[in-house]
Amino acid sequence: MRTTSKGSERVPFWLRWLLPVILVLTWLALAGLGGPTFGRLEEVSSNDQASFLPAGAEATEAQDWQAKFRDSDEVPGVIVIESSEAFTPAQLGEVAGLRAELEELQLGSAVIGPIPSEDGKAVQFIAPIDSSAEVKEAVQELRDTVAGAAPEGMRTFVTGPAGLAADLTAAFAGIDGILLLVALAAVFVILLVVYRSLLLPVMVLLTSVFALCAAILLVFGMAKAGWIQLNGQSQGILSILVIGAATDYALLYVARFREALTHTTNRTAAVLTAWKASFEPILASGATVIIALLCLLFSDLNSNKALGPVAAAGILCSLFAALTLLPALMALLGRAAFWPFRPKLLPADQREPELVTGLEGHKGLWRATGSLVSRRPRVVWIASVLLLLVASAGVLQLKANGVPQTDVILTASNAVDGQDALARHFDAGSGSPAVVVADQGKAQEVLDTVKAADGVGEAYLLARGSVPITGAPGAPGAPDVRDGKVLINATLNSAADSLEAEEAVKALRADVKSVDPEALVGGVTATALDTNTTAQRDLVIIIPVVLVVILFILMLLLRSILAPLLLVLSVVLSYAAAMGVSAFVFNNILGFPGADATVPLFGFVFLVALGVDYNIFLMSRVREESLKHGTRPGILRGLGVTGGVITSAGVVLAATFAALGVIPIMFLVQLAFIVAFGVLLDTVLVRSLLVPALAYDIGPRIWWPGKLGRPELDAAIQRETGGSPERVVEGAGHR
Repeated sequence: MRTTSKGSERVPFWLRWLLPVILVLTWLALAGLGGPTFGRLEEVSSNDQASFLPAGAEATEAQDWQAKFRDSDEVPGVIVIESSEAFTPAQLGEVAGLRAELEELQLGSAVIGPIPSEDGKAVQFIAPIDSSAEVKEAVQELRDTVAGAAPEGMRTFVTGPAGLAADLTAAFAGIDGILLLVALAAVFVILLVVYRSLLLPVMVLLTSVFALCAAILLVFGMAKAGWIQLNGQSQGILSILVIGAATDYALLYVARFREALTHTTNRTAAVLTAWKASFEPILASGATVIIALLCLLFSDLNSNKALGPVAAAGILCSLFAALTLLPALMALLGRAAFWPFRPKLLPADQREPELVTGLEGHKGLWRATGSLVSRRPRVVWIASVLLLLVASAGVLQLKANGVPQTDVILTASNAVDGQDALARHFDAGSGSPAVVVADQGKAQEVLDTVKAADGVGEAYLLARGSVPITGAPGAPGAPDVRDGKVLINATLNSAADSLEAEEAVKALRADVKSVDPEALVGGVTATALDTNTTAQRDLVIIIPVVLVVILFILMLLLRSILAPLLLVLSVVLSYAAAMGVSAFVFNNILGFPGADATVPLFGFVFLVALGVDYNIFLMSRVREESLKHGTRPGILRGLGVTGGVITSAGVVLAATFAALGVIPIMFLVQLAFIVAFGVLLDTVLVRSLLVPALAYDIGPRIWWPGKLGRPELDAAIQRETGGSPERVVEGAGHR
């Protein structure tokens, strides 16, 4: 290799042009395949209850038995026609004719009804919908037909499991377009502010979008093969996670690339230098998040199990894009990527890594932060811990015991209004009965027990030829017996998705098992109950597993035990504070009735894994600088160099997760706030003040038991380099 000038080396053609072009073309091909696949995710995605069921719960087992009593899979749509006055005989006759119109739609088996209410102000039909049909379209057909045929001045609703599923699907409709558009727009604006460059934000966003295309292609293949169950929830989180993570990794690489360009005029050499410097922290960060997400496979909830590999696939693609596509783009563009503010080559005696990111406006901030940390480290970290502890106190007010399904959708919903109408005029559980599977020999005894149970309006044995999914009995006849079991439908007095109904199911289970220990109680309410119970169990099991995994990775990366322990404790405290503030916001500002039982777990996995990301970015650079200048000077140098880039990364990730709030689903809105606020808290307080101040206060022993943790070695490094905390704070790097 021939040297043309100091700091500028000629590199082979294949490395300078051929390899970058091949990498870019390869990613273009992946994007060309993955982009169109985005619109096909609905083919392998499902938002029905089965995709969220707890795998080993009683309700799931009961559902499997219930399927044996069906000739076809059908979902009940409950039609309610409501009047402010009692129906006249003429109006009842007019409504009765609606049954024939509904059956002409041929959406499923025979329509049941009309069933008048006791107060005479409402009529109910139950229209089973074949699950092989598009439930959303079928429900819309029902709504259009009922609205057109009902007597003038009456209100019509299509609710029940089919109506709620249709409205839930409609609420998720923005995931494919609006969510992605909002996230990308937010990231683009932030990158423009950070880089003040027109070209570089486009390159970073291209990296993120291409990573998402590759992730979609991978996820689609896994779902098509039946390896995972994809739903709207995991699909939305995938888009946000990939955009946020890929942008974060890109910011770290670009910061290193810009720094390298101040040392050499050779763009390829700068690309390789940046790649070597950022490879380990990006790989460690990605591996941490991937393994943490895969810990969701230990969950007994199908929705959690689905999210684990889906999100992990997204992070994997983000990792590869940041380490292959972005370096290739930078190799082709060089300094032009930063136009109009291109980094300049520094004189040899000024090439010591600066204590700032090189972004204008950050110098004064990180100079002040470094000065505060070095002069009052103990005051800073103790004050930070106390502030986080105060915020954490609110976590006791978090009501994460699940919410009624009618509260999940935050926009106007015909199905939700229909549930309210049902509760006004009928047994509120109509159309969504509790299902009891009992032994044939104990059928009558179990039936009598169910009828006598608190919270049960009526109950009957399923007869041959009846429809097992509705709350209305079929024609009298011999009980339907399958494999020695009978099925009992029990209509609850409370709405199927209410907390009162869950309490009734708990009592019902205890009652029927006293008669038949092998009996199973399932249905919509039982499923919600088991989902909440399982989600709370998952918290106890998965959280320790995630913490152990993260701790192990940090130990490998930092060659230390003490530093990783303190880092993990800091992000756990940050998580508790974020949840405490979130509980206050949900209860007192947004007025939510509660939170989904899976919210604390998802919040933990994302906040802890992503929070450790920033500590990895910081502490890996601190260790690198400590090897050159000693621990305390290295802490201040690492803080100064990474301060702007990590803050920018935190703002980007917070903005992308905040974009989830445009989807009117309570779970996603809550997760958006928790992660966005938690990431900002971790970026601004924990990573900028708490961790550096604590590490500075402890000194070299932060690296215990590694060699770098020996005070005598640290002192020797400082003597050799002339480094000292005072010189670091006062030096040129903080100008």
